[in-house]
Amino acid sequence: MKILVYTENREGKFKKQNFELVSFANAMSEMAGGEVIALTVGKVADEELKQLGEYGAARVIAVDAGQVPDSRNLSKLIQHWVSETAANIAVFADNNTGKAVAPGLAARLKAGIVSGVSGLPLSLEPFVVPRKVYSGKALANIEIKSNHKVLLLTANAFGVQQNKKEAVIEHHALTAEFTTSDISVLSSDKQTGKILLGEAEVVVSAGRGMKSPDNWKGIEELAEVLGAATACSRPVSDEGWRPHSEHVGQTGKVISPKLYFAIGISGAIQHVAGISGSKVIVAVNKDHEAPIFNVADYGIVGDVNQVLPQMIEVAKKLKAE
Repeated sequence: MKILVYTENREGKFKKQNFELVSFANAMSEMAGGEVIALTVGKVADEELKQLGEYGAARVIAVDAGQVPDSRNLSKLIQHWVSETAANIAVFADNNTGKAVAPGLAARLKAGIVSGVSGLPLSLEPFVVPRKVYSGKALANIEIKSNHKVLLLTANAFGVQQNKKEAVIEHHALTAEFTTSDISVLSSDKQTGKILLGEAEVVVSAGRGMKSPDNWKGIEELAEVLGAATACSRPVSDEGWRPHSEHVGQTGKVISPKLYFAIGISGAIQHVAGISGSKVIVAVNKDHEAPIFNVADYGIVGDVNQVLPQMIEVAKKLKAE
């Protein structure tokens, strides 16, 4: 079994989710024997590429390019390397890039594709992988019958596991065959100084129960103490209290942190759909009948303006110990 992992870099650096993808692929290869091959596109130094070997990549293919091709050309490029490496399985992160590129690759390979994969295959013959369905309320075991298989792994579903290998690093040039595009990037905004929501292990999120955007200082303070990302419910972003980039839910970002704080959030089904992959959910709401308590692991019934300062105080004390 050969597994090709698409590892996305940002300005030549890999985020934690890529190491999780390689760890997942390595564990899968150990089920039947095989090789994990990591593919990345851009300008990445060898020292950075070697990190992929720490998690099980035996071979790292770096396609040197000033700009990553658009989704259509990227799927075409990955298809080329699936063919060159004789890979049976392609693995992507279940994020915006994965969702944009993986379907195109699956169509080119005539491969079965499963998004939202939540763990290792239950069996290899037949090939069956688990994924959450119905907003995380149920698990489905999906069988892929095609020769090629494309998987999109949910963030934090498997975890990062070190399995050091001396990865062989190869550099290849991006040829004109993969650069033709009708789309060009005119400008981009870079988020700095904040933990990326999609990769955060701890998320502090709040809703209209905060009453006003002026009350958000406590949410940001708690997040800073915990080393967490901040998020919000849709009504909050619709009101303009917080940027839409922080909106989590069915129509926003789907996240799966290890710890999720829902503060002043009622727990509408659309919101729960986006956070149901969280390992532990802590809810604070003065309405003891709020739906969020139906999915929370721990609940505090109380006014957020009274509870939140106490949470910050406790978090600071624990951090200092």
